[in-house]
Amino acid sequence: MDSSAQLVILAGLVIGLIYGAVGLLSGFCLMSSMRGWLAEGDGRLVRTFAMAIAVAVAASQFLAGSGMVDLGKSIYLQQSFSVPVLFLGGLLFGYGMVLSNGCGSRALVLLGRGNLRSFVVVIVLAIAAQMTLKGLIAPVRIALVQASQTTVNANSLPSLLATLGPGDAVSRALGAAVIVVALILFALAHPAFRRSPGQIAAGVVVGLLVASGWFVTGYLGADDFNPVPVTSLTFVAPIADSLQYVMLSTGLTLNFGIATVAGVLAGSLVTALATGRFHLEGYSSPRHMLRSASGAALMGTGGVMAFGCSIGQGLTGVSTLALGSFVAVAGILLGTTAGLRGALRVQPLAVA
Repeated sequence: MDSSAQLVILAGLVIGLIYGAVGLLSGFCLMSSMRGWLAEGDGRLVRTFAMAIAVAVAASQFLAGSGMVDLGKSIYLQQSFSVPVLFLGGLLFGYGMVLSNGCGSRALVLLGRGNLRSFVVVIVLAIAAQMTLKGLIAPVRIALVQASQTTVNANSLPSLLATLGPGDAVSRALGAAVIVVALILFALAHPAFRRSPGQIAAGVVVGLLVASGWFVTGYLGADDFNPVPVTSLTFVAPIADSLQYVMLSTGLTLNFGIATVAGVLAGSLVTALATGRFHLEGYSSPRHMLRSASGAALMGTGGVMAFGCSIGQGLTGVSTLALGSFVAVAGILLGTTAGLRGALRVQPLAVA
């Protein structure tokens, strides 16, 4: 393994460590954000997520605009993609997230704190993701994509704006500015959020971690002879790859995603031990376990179909301003909302 690849892996570990610590201390999670906002009337966490998106977009587009990172090499900015599959994958992921009481990244953070329910979520999510990527479900996914994908001339918000006349640089700045300003105004309009410096800091740090991932893989890892995939924070495929690596490391190589997963788990564990938050938790009933595992399976399958999770698309994908990412995020938000409110609402488990 050459020095640039080693640097990328080390940086992925550090990024994961920071994310794990911040995630544990702040409760950073899209599902928790949506539940607090829609079901409990507490909008602070959703503003934290909005702040993270704003910072991720601003910093990532700065890197792209300065020529340091070519975001076009990421999986998000493809010329051909399937809108129905992206949206359906998002729906499945969002609803599964409610069933499992958190996304894949949140499961890693809680596992580091001693939550054994999250161990089941991580394992089932990984298996379902591998089945959808390369296993029994893969042929169905591929057939659906081939039957519904379209090729577009404009695959991002800046390229769409550029068709109206402005140059690439102006279109990038304009597209990023509209989203960043709107999200920051949304976040800071909430008095409780403005009085929560810890939540503001968490949003800023997570957003910068997304940009750091792009910088590490797209700039530090740029090597004409041995390039690494240009990527950043995402968790469905990396969790699947991590399980496979743990089981079959011979012949496999470490990558940024696996290092990040390990870092999140370690960062959460160290932070939990240092702050006295570590304690073992398990399931309250077989029904609880079945619900959690079912949600994890939906997240694994849906996350692969959507090209990412609430972090992989909700933060990293959106930071590229890819139109496909907005489709996937719309599905995730709708699926999460359906699980929290309305006829398909996931009912609270009865306390024994």
